Amino acid sequence: MSSVIEERISELGFEIPEIVPAVAAYVPAVRDGDYVYTSGQLPIANGALVATGKVGEGEGLVSPEQAQDLAQLCALNALAAVRGVLGSLDKVEQVVKVTAFVASAPEFTGQPVVANGASVFLGKVFADQGIHARSAVGVAVLPLDAPVEVEFIFRVRD
Repeated sequence: MSSVIEERISELGFEIPEIVPAVAAYVPAVRDGDYVYTSGQLPIANGALVATGKVGEGEGLVSPEQAQDLAQLCALNALAAVRGVLGSLDKVEQVVKVTAFVASAPEFTGQPVVANGASVFLGKVFADQGIHARSAVGVAVLPLDAPVEVEFIFRVRD
């Protein structure tokens, strides 16, 4: 059976990757009743971080535009984890909450712009069901020196 959501993702030029294995003692996603909670998703593709370092303006920093792309990759990785728990992304009723953590250079205050990489993508994928609450938080450092980490809460149905 074909997945409407996966077809939409394909139309956007993307595909759901393999589930990114946990880098410590946790699982990528857990279902609790009508909700699926993801662990923080890193911008990992083909088993490796796509970029490392702090986000900001200037030489040696990850640009805000690149960080937006990384946040989008985190969202794709989250969808892989959710599909792993549910079997189909068509069971997602609502994206409820997105929390983006951005490893930020001291002067960088554009965390909401970075988080838009995940938020806008989810809006394109889920339409009105992709509208969600969100936090975008600047932090000093993230696991594996990732520039971005994003976690998600989805309301789902059987």
